Amino acid sequence: MADQILFNELVLPLGQPFSRVDTDFYLASVVEVSRNGSSPSTMQPSSFVLDQSTNTSNILLIASAPALLALCFLLLRAFQHVWRRPPWLYRFVDERTEGQKLLIRDGVKKISLHLPKSLFLLCILGLITQVIASLFPSHDLIPLPRTFAWVIQTLPLRPPCRHAENYLQAVTVLLVAVDRPRTAPIAILAIACGLLSSQLVLYFYDAHSQTPVQVLRTCELGIALLLVFHILRMPLRDPNLPNDGISPAFEKPRHSLRSPEDSLTLWQFMTVSWMSSLMSVGSQRQLNDEDVWQLSFEFQHRLLHQKFRQLRGSVVRRLFQANGIDLLILSSLGVVAALSEFAVPVLLQQLLRSMQDVSAPRSKAMVFAVLSLLVRLVACQSSVFNSWFSRRGYERSRGEMITMLYEKTLSRKIVGESTPSEQQASADGEHDGARVDSDAVPETTKSHFKDIQGVFRKIGRLLIQKTGKSPAKLDVKQPASIGKIYNLMRNDVYEVSQRFWEFQSLIRVPLDLILSVILVWKVIGWPCLFAMMTIVIAQSINAILTRILLCYERKRRAVTDGKLKKVTEYVSAIRILRWYGWQDFWQAKIMHARQEELRLFVITGLLREMINVTNHLANDMFPVAAFFAYTILAGRPLRIDIAFPALQLLSMLEDSLLEIPRLITVLLNAKIAVDRIEDYMGEPDKDDTAIGSELRERSHIKLQDASFAWPGTSHRVLRNISLEFPIGVTVVCGKVAAGKTALLQALLGELEWQGGHVVLPKETVGYCAQTPWLQSMSIRDNILFTSPHDEVRFRRVLEACALTPDLATFKDRDLTNIGENGVGLSGGQKARVALARAMYSPAKILYLDDPLSALDHQTAEIIVRKCLCGPLVEGRTIILVTHRTALCRTVAKQVVEVVKGNARVLNWDELPARDFSAAEAEELAGQSQHDQDQGSNEAPEAEKFMDDEKRVDGGVKATIYWEYVKAGKLKWWAILLVVIALRRFVRILETWFLKSWGEAYDRPHIRAASGLFDGLPSPELNVRPWLLGLLLLAIVRAAVFWVSQCVSIVIVYIAGRRMFKDVMNRVSHATFRFYDVTPVGRLMNRLTSDIGTVDGNITDQFEGVVTLSIGWLASIVVIASVTPIFLVFSLALTALFVLIFLRFLPTSQSLRRLEMVSLSPLMSNFGALLDGLTTVRAFRVQSSFQDRLIAVTDAFQKMDHFYWRYGQLQMDFVSVERVVELLHLEQEPLGVVDPPAWWPSFNGDIVFENVTIRYAPHLDPSLNNICVRIPAGSTTALLGRTVKPETGRILIDNIDISTVNTQILRDRITFIPQDPHLFPGTLHSNLDPHLSHSSAEISTILSLVAPAHKDWTPDTHIEVGGKNLSQGQRQLVGLARAVLRRSAVVVMDE
Repeated sequence: MADQILFNELVLPLGQPFSRVDTDFYLASVVEVSRNGSSPSTMQPSSFVLDQSTNTSNILLIASAPALLALCFLLLRAFQHVWRRPPWLYRFVDERTEGQKLLIRDGVKKISLHLPKSLFLLCILGLITQVIASLFPSHDLIPLPRTFAWVIQTLPLRPPCRHAENYLQAVTVLLVAVDRPRTAPIAILAIACGLLSSQLVLYFYDAHSQTPVQVLRTCELGIALLLVFHILRMPLRDPNLPNDGISPAFEKPRHSLRSPEDSLTLWQFMTVSWMSSLMSVGSQRQLNDEDVWQLSFEFQHRLLHQKFRQLRGSVVRRLFQANGIDLLILSSLGVVAALSEFAVPVLLQQLLRSMQDVSAPRSKAMVFAVLSLLVRLVACQSSVFNSWFSRRGYERSRGEMITMLYEKTLSRKIVGESTPSEQQASADGEHDGARVDSDAVPETTKSHFKDIQGVFRKIGRLLIQKTGKSPAKLDVKQPASIGKIYNLMRNDVYEVSQRFWEFQSLIRVPLDLILSVILVWKVIGWPCLFAMMTIVIAQSINAILTRILLCYERKRRAVTDGKLKKVTEYVSAIRILRWYGWQDFWQAKIMHARQEELRLFVITGLLREMINVTNHLANDMFPVAAFFAYTILAGRPLRIDIAFPALQLLSMLEDSLLEIPRLITVLLNAKIAVDRIEDYMGEPDKDDTAIGSELRERSHIKLQDASFAWPGTSHRVLRNISLEFPIGVTVVCGKVAAGKTALLQALLGELEWQGGHVVLPKETVGYCAQTPWLQSMSIRDNILFTSPHDEVRFRRVLEACALTPDLATFKDRDLTNIGENGVGLSGGQKARVALARAMYSPAKILYLDDPLSALDHQTAEIIVRKCLCGPLVEGRTIILVTHRTALCRTVAKQVVEVVKGNARVLNWDELPARDFSAAEAEELAGQSQHDQDQGSNEAPEAEKFMDDEKRVDGGVKATIYWEYVKAGKLKWWAILLVVIALRRFVRILETWFLKSWGEAYDRPHIRAASGLFDGLPSPELNVRPWLLGLLLLAIVRAAVFWVSQCVSIVIVYIAGRRMFKDVMNRVSHATFRFYDVTPVGRLMNRLTSDIGTVDGNITDQFEGVVTLSIGWLASIVVIASVTPIFLVFSLALTALFVLIFLRFLPTSQSLRRLEMVSLSPLMSNFGALLDGLTTVRAFRVQSSFQDRLIAVTDAFQKMDHFYWRYGQLQMDFVSVERVVELLHLEQEPLGVVDPPAWWPSFNGDIVFENVTIRYAPHLDPSLNNICVRIPAGSTTALLGRTVKPETGRILIDNIDISTVNTQILRDRITFIPQDPHLFPGTLHSNLDPHLSHSSAEISTILSLVAPAHKDWTPDTHIEVGGKNLSQGQRQLVGLARAVLRRSAVVVMDE
């Protein structure tokens, strides 16, 4: 009896993991049974169960299922010959297409057909067995439909006909054309599984029989089992395709081989057993990149990108076309999952009825038990398939969009980020930002509540306003900033691709809803329609909330774009900001943007939770309304056999109703992301044909009355230019901001053509930008720039560009890594490497934008003599922009002067008299080695490598969890735990209340039997108190849920704000060595991806773990109190789960860490491309950069591909772990001496006393035992960066600067870098970020430093990096900064 009770009370709820069954009721029933010693009446079958039919009809239905399935497949096969599938239903990337080409080319012989023959023999044997069984007299028609199924299986498996005529006749008769199955035939497997299931059921149904039919059934069962086993052993991939480069399953994984997924049997695919080898390695040690396979064929992004870029239409349309087959499969799996979910309770109720029926044979119960098991197996396997195909759609769509965005970035027009009309607004924004202080971010709990109260007041105002009005939109969409591009790649792409995880729900949830309504109707009838009104009202409220949510979500994403833009600018210019002592001000600006982001995060979070609470309240009110209508309006008694089956179905209905608003919300969020991606994809591209006149193949350049403007503006920067550039060197000169660089940009096609006649060559151009753009790779790779390596030419270029002596000082010579943007080189070295890249290229046309400006005079003469006069320039058209016209006069075929956007060819008598005499040339050649040695002194260090990104070994340490808990404040975590416990208590109380309600009907004339509710009358006498109690419990549940979610939002808000602020503080005051060895992309990855995870649903994961732990503990306690013997099984099952989890977790954590590390190069690729886009286009190497991005995407995606999201809490804390690592960065010493206000004075000397300086402990000294005195008021050349001396002292006005407060030191000493970095805003904000000087003072300084630029005002707009200014103008702004600061010591870097 106890076993039966245990089965009834525990197996029933455990058998329905897909539905939110009220397990508390079943546990309470077990306690009641153990106390009373009898089975409760709650499990009496209810009216919703299908009426029981005769045994013959039931069994005939089961036996007919395989035949019906076979008929469906046959019709589908026939239909394929009269209906052509659309392209999106085929595999997007099919290995068979290329594989067949290889087979034809290599003449590979096809494999033998032993597998098809064996399948054919098994089908024939099964057919013969079934035919013999049908010859025996039987009272039913069971063998006939199964015979039909065997026939259907056999026909497609016929051995291939020798004569095409016979084969065509068979196809004509059967309307089927199928190939010999070299791979696992899924349709035949489905039919075979149907036969196996039906035969298994029939075997148990008639197990007591000893007739020959039963013997034949046993044989048939064995044959079907062999058939299924045989198909499961068949490969999924055509065995004729070559297996080269594919890792065999269960072998140790290797980086050089593709994933075993490309060569699996069906059984290996279904069980995912091929992952065991990777898990085995991951459980023993930390995984490295070489331990992880390459992506399988259909996941490789080279193929995906090639096909995806050929599709046309919107982004959504292209995604559907590329992943349509996955969506169809997911839809089918959704139908299977829905049917399985609702079949389980029906079958279990039938099982219980047959067990309670004493007269029923035992075989009847076994039939339903077997069917229940089979349905659960189907549901579980469909869940595995759903995870697989959802993941495939998610990963491929994400990779397709990332490569699409990168390709767009390669081709988009470079447009300024702000229009002139926005200058004043930008200026206002800067002034507002200048008043932000880092302490302005609220820290107290009181301020948290004020923020939340303000949110509620705002939402309240919005709720009573008309929601039809939307905020005015800008008519002109601004081009995407670097921050927005990062946000698109990292967040919006994820937002869209993750919807593949929910796609099955789009099919399953509506189907669940329909089935739930039908079954609920069968239980309580029309009162369920009355209850539906609560859902209608709730969804009407949610419609308003959703519209408000979308409005704020758009604002939040825009604010995140702005924050990422500021963070990117800050990280890129951190050295300059530190030199000027402006880092705290910029950090305050970032924190202001972060605070606005978090404010909108709280608002959107509260709106989401209001939607969730509305849904929860409506769902809790649903049974109240249903029972109210059932008892009060319909006047029926609410007995337990009605209440709890109804609650079970209502819980399923609630799941569907809860899922629908969530799906709508995430889909609308995805639409916002898609719109943002579409906006970016819709930005104008650089169109070479737009300037088009003639694009000739020969190297001929001609402009006639041509005018050009910067993209996005109508102001002509070049007007009526008429020039022709012959083969040879053309020197372009002019004053600062005259338009010299604009002329080169126009010739590159980067400017908008405004009229005139233009003839440009359609070929590669060797371009050397005014600000050298280099990549984080070796010097050799930077010079080759995708060109093949020719050693003779390479050495000639190094000699011509005076780089040979410099390379001699590097340990690895030309293989030395120069760091991000050449941080390991001096300014002159960077300029010469960029020049060498242009000279080495095979281009016949070279555009050199002032490469001599960063060189000393002697080195510049060497470059002119050896590079511009040597054999490297023969037959080339070279346009050289320079201010050193006298130096280049003798090498020039013509000299062009640019004056305020106009250009003319100068006469030779207008040029300065300067020439090389023969004696001077000989002297120059003799001094070249000495000069180059002097040039080599520009190298401050001999070796420069980026540090590899560190990864923690082992599991996430407890200290990491504690860091996050501390960041969220302990008191809020304590409140959250109390609220979670209260939620569980209220749920148990509601369950007990319903149980007491049902039991009260058994004692109609006395009060409720449960002591907890003794004060309530019998529901048959007065049901209203019970309804009121249920209503109050529903309201309390919703209120407690609301409080718990609000507390979670507060924790995320506090933890996110605090951790981000602490990280920015540590990064802002890290050592300069950290910036040298850490790429910007790596730091941006942690400040975007990892911080985004911290802002995510970590608290929800915590809450889920706590809730499930409480539920598990309660279940164990109840089981132990009722059936101790079952406790052993439960604990064993728990131990098995823990062992499997612990085996999988190390692999998952290693892959997660590798994924985050692999994401850094992806971020770096986007950032580097935006900086050097003009150079990349000029050299026409877009395809090489796209290939590099694809390789990086493959490396990043493969980590995510093999990492399946189990143990999500631990995986999320990998990101927290990476953030915490930044909290332990080595910090620059702050200094202990606060000098007097007058320090340094204008009379103080600078003294070096035995100074030895090195850039890092492992590097050789850059300055060794230097002793020098720089008198006050003198001008002295200084080389190198600010570094703390290893030995000796540097004194300024008799104070050792190593002891001075670094902030004071940098505030009072002005450093002008070689490339002055400008920030978006105004001239005023660039010269004086703190706004401590008036506009009049700024105007005075500008008139002194740049008298030629009379149009410059304090409100003049500056774009990111000063892109709307020339290099000379940017240098003038740098000089103006120094003049405005009035420092006694000014350090100028060239």
